[in-house]
Amino acid sequence: MVRVQEVRAGTVTFGTGHPLGFILGPCVIESAAHVLDLALEIQAIATRTGVPLVFKASFDKANRTSLGSFRGPGLTEGLKALAAVKARTGLPILTDIHEASQAAPVAEVADVLQIPAFLSRQTDLLVAAAKTGRTVNVKKAQFLAPKDMRHVVTKLVESGAAGVLLTERGSSFGYNNLVVDMRGLPMMRELGHPVVFDVTHSLQLPGAGDGVTIGLAQYIAPLARAGVAAGVDGVFMEVHEDPPRAKSDAANALALAALEPLLRQLVAVDRVVKSDG
Repeated sequence: MVRVQEVRAGTVTFGTGHPLGFILGPCVIESAAHVLDLALEIQAIATRTGVPLVFKASFDKANRTSLGSFRGPGLTEGLKALAAVKARTGLPILTDIHEASQAAPVAEVADVLQIPAFLSRQTDLLVAAAKTGRTVNVKKAQFLAPKDMRHVVTKLVESGAAGVLLTERGSSFGYNNLVVDMRGLPMMRELGHPVVFDVTHSLQLPGAGDGVTIGLAQYIAPLARAGVAAGVDGVFMEVHEDPPRAKSDAANALALAALEPLLRQLVAVDRVVKSDG
């Protein structure tokens, strides 16, 4: 397996020689109380299973299909909610930015700034994220080949990014569908940076709903196991205590009750992949 750089996300380190890391949390901050409660629940499960955890949640979902879709509390209130999660749990925080002007204020709270897939080639956004001195996680656009991410990496590294994570979240497959080419995971690792597999977004059916996202959450477990078997450094999954009631990405979120057994499975698969014999 190709050796990749160590990349720090607060207290969690991704890369060769480090345990499989997990980026978990709800799609969007539904309320300050909800995001804190869910963070505490996920942290308890991560502690029982012994996995490194980065908590994620978005303060704004700027790419919703419909004007009527819930977007989140916005930058100011969202960062307050994430700061409260960090203060209470001590967990590293990941959240996404959509405009260069958001990079600096978000970096005051988040340990990892995430670039959404549709924005992964936006030079000004990448440069602004890199200049904060935080780790940057970039989701590979649905229209990019794995090795095309080398140009994204170059922009970030030459702009001073503290660390780079590359995330697979599925590729467009005709209309209203995504597919994950498992070859793409080791291909991206050949660029020398840790690779994360975003399982739940890879199960979206883009545009197939009537103004809402729909997906195939029933396939989260097998897809996650396949990605870990391919040798990724981290797994990204959106988690909700009651997915049908989630305010965003309800159809492809993992139920909180299913998280612990799945984490134990994925750790076991990772152990086999990284064993010498």
